[in-house]
Amino acid sequence: MVSQEQRKRQLAREKFLRQQQRRTAARRKTRMRNAVVASVLGVVIVGSMVSYATGVFKNDDDQAKASSEATPSAQPTSKAPDPCEKPAAGKVKSLSYKKEPAITIDKSADYTMKLQTTCGTMDIDMPASKAPHTVNSFNFLVGKGYLDHTKCHRLTTQGIYVLQCGDPKGNGTGGPGYTIPDENLKDTRLKGNVYPAGTVAMANQYNAQTKQGRNSGGSQFFLVYQDSQLPPDYTPFGTISKDGMKVLKKIATAGAEPADPTTGNTAPNATVVINKATVTKS
Repeated sequence: MVSQEQRKRQLAREKFLRQQQRRTAARRKTRMRNAVVASVLGVVIVGSMVSYATGVFKNDDDQAKASSEATPSAQPTSKAPDPCEKPAAGKVKSLSYKKEPAITIDKSADYTMKLQTTCGTMDIDMPASKAPHTVNSFNFLVGKGYLDHTKCHRLTTQGIYVLQCGDPKGNGTGGPGYTIPDENLKDTRLKGNVYPAGTVAMANQYNAQTKQGRNSGGSQFFLVYQDSQLPPDYTPFGTISKDGMKVLKKIATAGAEPADPTTGNTAPNATVVINKATVTKS
């Protein structure tokens, strides 16, 4: 005969075991989600992989290495008509630099990066005080024509909802040859680990599981077209204008292509090319 006191202890043990199982399952789910996030927004920093010659690097298109850029969770959506125009004539400049440019911007000012794309114009407001290294880097690169004629190479349609751009190679492996520090990771807009629609943030190589890859941003960035659950590991440096959001949502509505068998990348169905980028002080 089990006493009442023994029964209470047994129930307490069972409750404790159930709690431990739930916590273990929650930790496992978090690790899996963070791994997917790192895969989706990861970039290969080419600055340490290529040879430099008078500031210009040689192409090193080892597609097998690009597998780390893939997102197994980004499922393709149904094929839709391309809502965008043909790209303007011109070629991508293969530029690379050995170190981050010196800060020359006014840290107290706001800057606007205008992306004139085949799908429409997107203006991005960039307060320099929140992310001076990031804003200064784009001011420098855009002034060199770095983003002109580049493709926005990735569109994710499940889990997180972003368009990724800024890679001169167009496959997720490109960069400017240098890296910039993470900034503004405690931005008050990132409540509940959510990057709200309209946010523009940096892609990087940070791995939440190993805690390695901080300060690895380059030139690739992503534009959030729908609130996305993400840990605050990606520098938020800008906000898309109202008209720019209309363009971004038009791109998202067109869906994504099937995953590339080599890289796993899901390119947008829309032909998204930045014909011309400019940065101006507001």
